[in-house]
Amino acid sequence: MLNSITKLFKQLLDGNDLGHHSHNDPNLAIACLLCEVAGADHQIDLSEQQAKQQLLIRLLALNEQQAQVLLGKAEVNRKDSASLYDFTSQLRELSQETRYQLIQAMWEVAHADGDIDPLEEAVIRKTAELLYVDHRDFIRAKLSVTEKQSATEKQDGADEK
Repeated sequence: MLNSITKLFKQLLDGNDLGHHSHNDPNLAIACLLCEVAGADHQIDLSEQQAKQQLLIRLLALNEQQAQVLLGKAEVNRKDSASLYDFTSQLRELSQETRYQLIQAMWEVAHADGDIDPLEEAVIRKTAELLYVDHRDFIRAKLSVTEKQSATEKQDGADEK
């Protein structure tokens, strides 16, 4: 928190316009948001790490090494960030469908460990609001992830019998 305030004051003193980011990298912003949701509950397990990497590979058409490098940069930027707005402001030009896919990917990261923590849900909700994703689509994305997991678990249970 103190780092965020210090960073804000440094930007003001340096004369930087806080409304414009010196680096506009949508891929990095997406990776930062996935890291933000994974770290919201202060417990990042292996399944969430793997989910972030696989989602970046799928969403951004990256290879495994590129995804790992992007996640490393994202973790650093996430820690230096003052708010979600730092990332969402870079993604407003995305299509509505792409923004929906991002929210769905955030739900996948949150649900990767089998449980959606209220703090994770709050991060996704705020991101959806900042990206102007309708509440209906926010819920639709959540249900698509949780119902897919439920169907997989039922299928696994039937296979064991």
